[in-house]
Amino acid sequence: MFAIVRTGGKQYRVAAGDKIAVEKLAGEAGDTITLGDVLLAGEGDSIADAAKVSVSAEIIAQAKSEKVVVFKKRRRHNYRRKAGHRQQMTLLRITDVGEGKKAPAKKAAAPKKEAAPKAETEAKAAPAKKAPAKKAPAKKAAPKAAATKKPAAKKAPAKKAPAKKAAPKADTK
Repeated sequence: MFAIVRTGGKQYRVAAGDKIAVEKLAGEAGDTITLGDVLLAGEGDSIADAAKVSVSAEIIAQAKSEKVVVFKKRRRHNYRRKAGHRQQMTLLRITDVGEGKKAPAKKAAAPKKEAAPKAETEAKAAPAKKAPAKKAPAKKAAPKAAATKKPAAKKAPAKKAPAKKAAPKADTK
């Protein structure tokens, strides 16, 4: 059976026993993970329901991919920049592609249970915060009273006095 999974913004066609290199995933060598985003699944020419298919994989190693050299140059301007980059990646061995419940659905249920106790603690903390909240409107009342007064009319900008004309020159002829 094969499946098309999406991880790290890319799509991979996988089958049991395949080895693939994907964008870095959390975990150490030997850990087993479940690739949750299955787009398509099937066997031969038949296509199965992708929602019911789960893909499990084992992490072989955390590694870096090949070096990419970035070289920028602008001719006749003495401008050269050289930089390198090695992308972090995870090597996976696909152990199983088959029908079954997905593990991420179980993980999604666990945070909801944790959210309930947090809501209770927030509810307990809320009554304590209400007492200071009553004092806050009293402080705001004073600015509101000042706001009811009409603002002073804006003064028009002062006009410049007209320029004095030069005195006529006396002719001495």
